[in-house]
Amino acid sequence: MDRLKRARAAAALKGLASRFLRQTQGNVAMMFAMALPVLLMITLGAIDIHQASKVKAQLQDALDAAALAAARSTFTDDVNINTVGLAALKANMPGYFGETSDDTASFVLLNNRVTGEATVNVKVLVANVVLPPYGKLLDDFLPVSSRSEVLRASRNVEVAMVLDTTGSMSGSIGDLRDAAKELVKIVVQEQQSPFYSRAAVAPYDWAVKLDASATLPGTLAKAARGDLRGPTAITDIRYYDVAGAVSSVSRASPARVTTSTNHGLKTGDRVAISGVSNTTNINDSVFSVTVINTNTFSLNGSDTSRYSRNGSGGAFSKCLRTDCNLVVTSAGHGLAGNDYVHIDGVSGLKRRTNNVPHINGNFAPIEILDADRFVIDRFGPNYDPYVKTADGQAYCTLRGCEYFVFRNSAGSMSSLPATNCVSERTGEDAYKDTAPGVAPVGRVYATNCNSQPILPLTSVRGDLEDRIDALGAAGNTAGQIGIAWGWYLVSPTFGSIFTGDGQPAPYDTSRTLKAVVLMTDGEFNAPYCEDVAANTGGRSTSRIYCSATNGSPFQQSVKLCEGMKAQNIVVYTVGFNLGNATGREGVVDTALDVMRACATNEDTHFFKADDGTDLKEAFRAIGRDITRLRIAR
Repeated sequence: MDRLKRARAAAALKGLASRFLRQTQGNVAMMFAMALPVLLMITLGAIDIHQASKVKAQLQDALDAAALAAARSTFTDDVNINTVGLAALKANMPGYFGETSDDTASFVLLNNRVTGEATVNVKVLVANVVLPPYGKLLDDFLPVSSRSEVLRASRNVEVAMVLDTTGSMSGSIGDLRDAAKELVKIVVQEQQSPFYSRAAVAPYDWAVKLDASATLPGTLAKAARGDLRGPTAITDIRYYDVAGAVSSVSRASPARVTTSTNHGLKTGDRVAISGVSNTTNINDSVFSVTVINTNTFSLNGSDTSRYSRNGSGGAFSKCLRTDCNLVVTSAGHGLAGNDYVHIDGVSGLKRRTNNVPHINGNFAPIEILDADRFVIDRFGPNYDPYVKTADGQAYCTLRGCEYFVFRNSAGSMSSLPATNCVSERTGEDAYKDTAPGVAPVGRVYATNCNSQPILPLTSVRGDLEDRIDALGAAGNTAGQIGIAWGWYLVSPTFGSIFTGDGQPAPYDTSRTLKAVVLMTDGEFNAPYCEDVAANTGGRSTSRIYCSATNGSPFQQSVKLCEGMKAQNIVVYTVGFNLGNATGREGVVDTALDVMRACATNEDTHFFKADDGTDLKEAFRAIGRDITRLRIAR
């Protein structure tokens, strides 16, 4: 192209000169001779200036891209900002910024603004020739300069990582820890002003844990699923109100009992006998009595005639009730008839045989006597006497109590304690981020709650890394609950239960970018019914008899993702070792289906990872994309 321009210019000059030379009038020839060098220099200079203008446009585009690349990086110091910017600039201007060139460029970060400045020297093509007597019109190189500014971190960033820590991750939990920390390193920046960048962690297995302790009480758990009804104090447990020592028992049918003092009984009373020697068949049994005198009564229905010696020693106790069951005194117990009670912390009442259940740490059917007393279906003579050293506790056992008694999938009754883990929200707010004060999430009654708790939004990298490093691997997969908490952690509505930096900003995409990263390695198999693991197959004392209240956990997950995306939350998904298997056509019924359906864009926001290297690269790519999205030029 440059040769063609030079040839055309020379031909034009030659034609002009020929016409002037053919002129014979006046001083035209002399005038032309004097003007020719000037015309030539102007014409040739215009070619080179045009070339310099083209390079300047290229430089501006390349500098804009390089400044943007530097702004998108996670660096906060000028040395690294300059390194990133210069590398991008060289890549887009391959003919410049060589080791021996005088081209210059610099990138600096000031007040969250990356400024790039560059100067390149454009080689002159034709206008550097010497034309006497005027000399050179231009030097050998023309300097061209450009400047670009990029506003960095023009939006706040809130990111929740929903991490699968189920048993199937046991061999890869280290890779997950490394991957999650890579994302934290990229997204959570040291400079938090004037715009912040925060991340949250929501580990999940068969549930999501909210507080560090597995046992009650839990501050976040209380705020999310509501308070639990606690116990009332037990001040007495007994099955009798009169007791005395036995002196002797006759060998007769019925047996006659002689007491050392006035027994105080009346005919028809029921007594329990214990600790008698020789005539041992009457021990730990209850009899109605016929009073003979103030120190003697007979045990109706008994027969000690087969013994060779009379009985001696032991004691009798007059039952409070005809069934001799234990009567519990607990003021204002608030229990209902035909219910169950869970008892703990009482002294004494050690069982006398292994064939009967323990009193402490166990549940029993009850019968209400009055507002302060109830009967438990436990035969009093099977237990040692109650010894009051401190108050015990009587717990209600309905949903919302600290214990729940239910019919399990094996058909018998089970009792499980409430934990600081939570399950699915049900009802019309199941797939919304409604504040938990309006619509609490589900409780979890279970034998344990040992996973790592959530970590609300924070800009403290150390706290995030510590929580990630503590992740373990155990349990089934309640992905639908994890997804819900990914949303809750960045929701300003639900997030009202969090404090300080953990409280999410309002929904406003011009001010805050909100993103949720969902990761799983297996099928979702832990739905709930009435706050207990649902009957998903098999017979188990820890699963309730009913099916999942909200139905398929896969369908639950998709509905939650749709709710998130409707709030302009960017959803990234990572399927780890999920293979390519999908379920029925047109139905979301596998984890792979969920990951694809939940992603904001399946082509750009869904990542498949087949090994630890892929997993880390996926999290790095997500971190880079989040950083890119928060930049505004």
